[in-house]
Amino acid sequence: MNELLWFLMLLANFGAILLLYRMLGKTGLYLWVPIAIVVANIQVLKTISLFGVTTTLGNIVYATTFLVTDILSENYGKRHARYAVFIGFFSLIVVTILMNLALLFKPAPSDFAQEALNTIFGFMPRIVVASLSAYWLSQLHDVWAYHLWKRWFPETRFIWLRNNASTMVSQLIDTAVFTFMAYLGVFEFDVVIQILWTTYLMKWLVAAADTPLVYIAKRWQVESRAGKIEI
Repeated sequence: MNELLWFLMLLANFGAILLLYRMLGKTGLYLWVPIAIVVANIQVLKTISLFGVTTTLGNIVYATTFLVTDILSENYGKRHARYAVFIGFFSLIVVTILMNLALLFKPAPSDFAQEALNTIFGFMPRIVVASLSAYWLSQLHDVWAYHLWKRWFPETRFIWLRNNASTMVSQLIDTAVFTFMAYLGVFEFDVVIQILWTTYLMKWLVAAADTPLVYIAKRWQVESRAGKIEI
């Protein structure tokens, strides 16, 4: 069931991104970034068995942030992609502050959520520090690398190359920084290494699978400029 749910999660994420882009244009892509960042940093607390190995949940939704910055880089340029990175960075800081302030309130005798919220968000500061560090380094690298590859291979037919070449290296940076900062000392070292490689593998699969979406977004932008559609 986990494998089936993984593919359904992949389709749900891709469908949501395409819908937001078609309806709201680049504003929809900006909107997706904080959604993905917040959801991913909650889901990542859950470890699952997938394809016979142990990995963390949240890989799909987090990996889509690289897809979004690649679409922005391709269709609108480096400045808009970096703007999306800043939105994600800022949203995670704000959510962390607000939720940890909420945990300080003394719950009423009838409250049933405090313990569950504390389990999720009480652990979040370490996750957030790891995530912010990994996110900032990897996303800025992704934007830089995408435009480097675009200068070398500017033709539309090479979108697959610049999308995957930039994202797959960036995701390795992200996964290594996050995994060691978040889990070293929490799990046994061999488990940490397993999480690192399985997490990267899951993100790698998402990066390979999302390539058609960059082509679709590019085509929509071209059609929009020609007045055939409106995004």
